[in-house]
Amino acid sequence: WQWFDDSAALITVSLNFFLLLLAALLAGSAALLAAGDAPDCFLPVPAVLVTALAGLLTLLCGWRLRRRDGGTERRVCVLVLGDVGRSPRMQYHALSLSRHLYHVTVVGFLDSKPHQDVLNQQRIRILPITEVRGVQAGPKLLRYVTKVLVQSLQLLRVLLSMELQALVLMQNPPGLPGIAVAWLVCVLRGSRLIVDWHNYGYTIMALSHGPAHPVVRLARWYEHFFGPLASDNLCVTNAMKEDLQENWNIRATTLYDRPASIFRETPLRLQHELFRRFDGSDPDPDLDLDLERTAFSVRDPADDSVTLRSERPALLLSSTSWTEDEDFSILLKALEDYEGFIRAGASLPSLVCVITGKGPQKEHYRRIIDSLHLEHVQICTPWLEAEDYPVLLGSADLGVCLHKSSSGLDLPMKVVDMFGCCLPVCAVHFRCLQELVKHEENGLIFRDSDELAQQLKSLLSEFPGSDGRLAAFRRNLRSSRGQRWDDNWDQNVLPMISGGR
Repeated sequence: WQWFDDSAALITVSLNFFLLLLAALLAGSAALLAAGDAPDCFLPVPAVLVTALAGLLTLLCGWRLRRRDGGTERRVCVLVLGDVGRSPRMQYHALSLSRHLYHVTVVGFLDSKPHQDVLNQQRIRILPITEVRGVQAGPKLLRYVTKVLVQSLQLLRVLLSMELQALVLMQNPPGLPGIAVAWLVCVLRGSRLIVDWHNYGYTIMALSHGPAHPVVRLARWYEHFFGPLASDNLCVTNAMKEDLQENWNIRATTLYDRPASIFRETPLRLQHELFRRFDGSDPDPDLDLDLERTAFSVRDPADDSVTLRSERPALLLSSTSWTEDEDFSILLKALEDYEGFIRAGASLPSLVCVITGKGPQKEHYRRIIDSLHLEHVQICTPWLEAEDYPVLLGSADLGVCLHKSSSGLDLPMKVVDMFGCCLPVCAVHFRCLQELVKHEENGLIFRDSDELAQQLKSLLSEFPGSDGRLAAFRRNLRSSRGQRWDDNWDQNVLPMISGGR
């Protein structure tokens, strides 16, 4: 026991023991799944072993890891097994916690810059981790399992070495191995675990592997087993709340995504400044050089006034993570059809389509875009800084959302942000979308590229006039603004955190 007094040695032995058992569980699980011998509720023995192991580790080192001080109850870890800069909801959680004087440690990948408000907040500390890899040779299953094991070790080291946190608030997905590791750490340290369900990870994996793939089936079991072990749960829709209760035995609180205060209609002066930075065209020598022009706006230096050009193109905006749950061929085909409408003589404005974001399929679609021959439609795919994105949203004329939920139970946060800027939306149909997009009230819902093309033609036929349907949708959004994020969070999450329910 004197040797075990060394906490570093104790933790190392415990982690190694845990990882060896976890490796055996994963290998056995994968074998059962691959052989098709596992029943729907399989692996009761591993479940018992994991629980027993947690109890053993608690007895061995709980007294070391649970030492509290005066600041413990005001410390929260926000865990993201993804890019923090592209996880706006978790950044909003961190800002809301800091607003209520909690000291927040955000753990996640730092591939892109978080919002400046997060970086400026003194009560928020970002603890970056790197995305790890397993062995790079051998079967894919072996590579995946070793990656999970290495990621588990990394998370355990980070979470056990930081100051004791009152609770861990983590995003799912991705939840493998995050939920299991966070739960184990919370057991060892006496902290609470809150899981914020954005979707189901196994349904996203099924998009590329198929629902019957062994890894997908293992991921489904994993989420079903470890999900109910959290102290509390949040989710993004009432449909997901009902599904979690009926099929997972999880009681969750619905926290709808709401736009942060930074999402609002952009003043003309800021629009002009943004357009100037992104406008790479040469000035027209026939134009009045005393005026400062972009393709969309004009500033008169005499009185510093800014106006929108009556002959400006319409600004269409979409944002994406370039993943399998968004089929951008639908938008590209609709834009080709829109080009055809103009060439056939339809009185429609030219179109500038901006598609923002990063992701694995971006280069694939860039090659398709480069192969298109469009004269009246310009498509660009920039990556914007966090501060520029709401300014661009608030300057656009119409938004397009191609997000199709892999589970049919989550809602696209990009549409929430668009509505915060009073930007009407055309969104592709999926289950529960009606919780957000009201057809013919704040936007339109389409099912294929033909329907989207007709919607673009209809909405932009009177552009930039103020009497058409597009303008009516914008007026409806202005008059029906609901709760912002801060009020919504204070009502639904703050009691959960401060009251420990």
